[in-house]
Amino acid sequence: MIAVSDPEFGQVHDLTTASLLRYLRGRGWSPSRDYGRGQLWVLPVPDEPGEPYEVMVPLDRGPKDYADRVADLLETLSAVEARRPADVLREMSLPSADWQFLRLTPPGPSGTAPLVELVPALAGLRDLMTAAAAAEAAPEPQPVQPANKPQVVKDHVSSVRLDQTRVGSYVLAVHTPLPEAPAQDFLFDHDSREEPFARRVTRKLYAALICAREAADLSLREDELADFTRFAPGGLSANLCEALVRIGGEDGPGFSFDFAWSPDLPVEQPTHPIRLAPPQLEALDAGAKDLRARLGRRDMTLLGSVVRLHRELPHGPGAVTVAGYFDDRDGRKPRRVRMTLDHHDYGKAAEAHRRGDEVVVRGDLVVQGGVAGLQNIAAFTVHRMSE
Repeated sequence: MIAVSDPEFGQVHDLTTASLLRYLRGRGWSPSRDYGRGQLWVLPVPDEPGEPYEVMVPLDRGPKDYADRVADLLETLSAVEARRPADVLREMSLPSADWQFLRLTPPGPSGTAPLVELVPALAGLRDLMTAAAAAEAAPEPQPVQPANKPQVVKDHVSSVRLDQTRVGSYVLAVHTPLPEAPAQDFLFDHDSREEPFARRVTRKLYAALICAREAADLSLREDELADFTRFAPGGLSANLCEALVRIGGEDGPGFSFDFAWSPDLPVEQPTHPIRLAPPQLEALDAGAKDLRARLGRRDMTLLGSVVRLHRELPHGPGAVTVAGYFDDRDGRKPRRVRMTLDHHDYGKAAEAHRRGDEVVVRGDLVVQGGVAGLQNIAAFTVHRMSE
């Protein structure tokens, strides 16, 4: 058994009892007996009928020997898990969170990954989290998600943390912190509070990955591209498919996802690892392109400047041309886009043209005879230039 070092001992007093109990519950330990200021927790020995492991968990931080009791607990866990006390201590200190583990299998020594493959995988992982959060935040299924995301989506993605890599070919560990649970009795009661947005996003991500695998498998079985819109209610979108393809990289061997849920909000249904192989990723790439071609021109956002105005009468609707770019996926390719605006928005466009202000327009893109236009204008906004 490896003893706790002096620097580690200096940190154990800062551990809350909730952190101790969360860690134990998340690794299969369960409470056995209450001793007032302490609880006995047990862990069955794998594949052995003998006595389980036992640890005493201090529940009162007041006594002077609290740090000693936590250090004893830490040393026992270190021995049971065959890990350094410092590693156990670090994970104990983390807040309540749901974890996702992305297992890559790049060529080369285990525990390493080529930089040119890892960078796109990280970008794809970010896009994947964004797609899952946007699916959960949307009032209805979105086979193609709009470029502009609600603030709640941006806040969620900003909260996702990348942790230390794990043992394996190359495992990226990410975790999404959950709001701290209220004080509760960890001995016999589970937290029954309403699921926060962060947990609902992780559930949506798991469901969407299941849908992605099923849609890809259906396409491969039928030797014909499946209708991916069927799976949109589960969180599948062109955005999510594109993120998965980006994670896989060009000619990559595939990857897998595994999930671990915060014990503060137990998940009763088993969540098995999800693997996506190259043929499935090819099907997802085709599915994303199909969704984009059929549905991807809706709710587009155009940024640019008004370059032409025309209307027959002094009042009423008029034709406007905006030179700019769409902010999502065309690499900011310059476009000249025509549209018809009502009297109010036409007046705003004329004023923007006079002042040289930038405009932002949302609508459905149509292309006829090589000419781009916006229809069903949902919003027309002027960004005033500084004086």
